[in-house]
Amino acid sequence: MIRIENIMPFPLAGFKHSDHSIWGSSFKINYKERTLLNAESGKGKTTFISLLFGLRSDYTGELYIQNQNAKDFSPDSWTKLRREVFSVVFQDLQLLPQLSLVDNLKLKYDLGSDISFEEVLSWVDYLGLSEKLGQSCGTLSFGQQQRVAIIRALQPNFQYLLLDEPFSHLDDKNTNFALDLILSRCRKLNTGCLLTTLGQTYDNQFDNMLYL
Repeated sequence: MIRIENIMPFPLAGFKHSDHSIWGSSFKINYKERTLLNAESGKGKTTFISLLFGLRSDYTGELYIQNQNAKDFSPDSWTKLRREVFSVVFQDLQLLPQLSLVDNLKLKYDLGSDISFEEVLSWVDYLGLSEKLGQSCGTLSFGQQQRVAIIRALQPNFQYLLLDEPFSHLDDKNTNFALDLILSRCRKLNTGCLLTTLGQTYDNQFDNMLYL
C-alpha cells in the first residue's frame, strides 16, 4: 500500500493545479490494482514516479510506503524496496546502449527472477524482437528499446510495477501486445501497476484513474 498525504513537489508549488490533481491531495494506491496516471506533459508524471522510487525527496507533505514514512528510509531501505517491491520502466529507459539486447536482459535477470530465461526469450519473441537479440541496444529504434525495457522490468518477482509512458513510441499493435504482456505478468504475480499516460485509457483495462 502507498499512501499520499498532501504531497507537493517544490518545483510545482507555484503553479495552479486542478481540483482533480493528486498534487496537494490525500489518497491511497493499492498494490493489487491497476492504476493510470493521466496528465499532459509537464504536469509531473515523471516526478511522481521518481518520488515513489526514492529518486527525489524535494516535496512537502508525506509519502508512506508499506506504512513507513519515505522520509525516514535509509539508503539500504530504498535499495531493498527497489529490489524486492518495485520494478520500473523509466521514461528514458536506462538501458546500457553498448550492450546487446540479450545482455541488457540478463543483467537484470541475474539479480533474481521466478521464471526461466527461456520464458523471458518467449516474451522477446512475442514483442517481435527475436531477430535483435545480439544487436546493441544503442542501435535499436526507441520503440524497440521501449519493448526491451518493458521485458526487463517484468523479469523480477515484483510487488508493484511502475511504468512511465512506456508506449510513447509504439504503434497501436505493439502497444496492445506490450500491454497484454504487462497485465498477464501482473496477474501471475497477483499484483498491480501504475502507468503514466498522456490521455489514453487502453480500453478501460485499468481499475483507477489519477490526474495531475
